[in-house]
Amino acid sequence: MHLPDLVEIVGALLILAGFAGAQLRRLDPHRLPYLVLNLVGAAVLSVLAAVDRDWGFLLLEGVWTAVSAASLAGLLRRRRAPARGGAAGGAATGGPGAA
Repeated sequence: MHLPDLVEIVGALLILAGFAGAQLRRLDPHRLPYLVLNLVGAAVLSVLAAVDRDWGFLLLEGVWTAVSAASLAGLLRRRRAPARGGAAGGAATGGPGAA
């Protein structure tokens, strides 16, 4: 087995770990660990697909990478955003606690 084969297996295992964790309800697909597993795994496989000129696989993994990156960026933005209106989203925000 060569290094690219090992790297490919690691990338696949990262994605599969996230998938299995979500299916077994051990990982929340909207939280950091799941998103990082998907992003890193898909990015690794995207690079290998590009090097091998495997266009279908590159399309699949490229989109997977882009969606994972966008989801992760959204999560990080929400974490950094200042809290608005109170602890439970009360009346000031029109949230669940609004009258």
